[in-house]
Amino acid sequence: MNFNSLPFLLKPLTVLVLTLTVTCLLTAVIHRQPSQRSPFSQSPMAARSFVLWLHGLGDSGPANEPIRTLFTSPEFRVTKWLFPSAPRSPVSCNYGAVMPSWFDVREIPITAVLPNDEKGVLEAVQNVHAVIDKEVAAGISPENIFVCGFSQGGALTLASVLLYPKTLGGGAVFSGWVPFNSSIIDRISPEARKTPILWSHGMADRMVLFEAGQAGPPFLERAGMKCEFKAYPNLAHSISNEELKSLESWIKARLNSSSSSSSSSSS
Repeated sequence: MNFNSLPFLLKPLTVLVLTLTVTCLLTAVIHRQPSQRSPFSQSPMAARSFVLWLHGLGDSGPANEPIRTLFTSPEFRVTKWLFPSAPRSPVSCNYGAVMPSWFDVREIPITAVLPNDEKGVLEAVQNVHAVIDKEVAAGISPENIFVCGFSQGGALTLASVLLYPKTLGGGAVFSGWVPFNSSIIDRISPEARKTPILWSHGMADRMVLFEAGQAGPPFLERAGMKCEFKAYPNLAHSISNEELKSLESWIKARLNSSSSSSSSSSS
């Protein structure tokens, strides 16, 4: 062997050893450093509140996930969010076209008086209740659980909150409607009647008419429930940042009140 060539053979080996050494050092440093998290990412602590967002007809859960980025208050660092997608099914108002839909919608625009798919609504409600029950079983207080929804998702929000057997933190309806007749009032439990409702509706809505939104508070009043109704002039069938900021404040107030109740009850 020509020993004069040995330094050239050692160079790759030296580079390899140096590379491995640097890699090991970097790995050690990374493991020593605390992980850097966005202040609005899911906290490693156990969730103390839960927000379920139900989208509108033809939409999807993932398309609505950016909504959570607007909720920047510290209270939401320990909030779990869920944005499910509706199953795909034929929808009558769209000539039987198959699309994401929580239940069938017979006619568009939606008025204060319209034929409802009550059977489909009640089936969808069972699925929402299963989601809520899972979070309650995981340790989240029902009074820290909020169901929110837009349009068809708002109608399902209302139905789900009214028919849940316990008092929830609240239900927020955006551009929604009452998806069943007044006979459902007899099925609302005394605990569910204590759940507060926030109802927001655009006055320029041509899909779910403003009159359909206005029919909500009187219906809830007959059920003995509280409803805060907000009308937004010039807002069409969409959800605005102003509405979402109002929702953030509304949920925060309820979270504070529920934690105050817990503190007073434990003292």
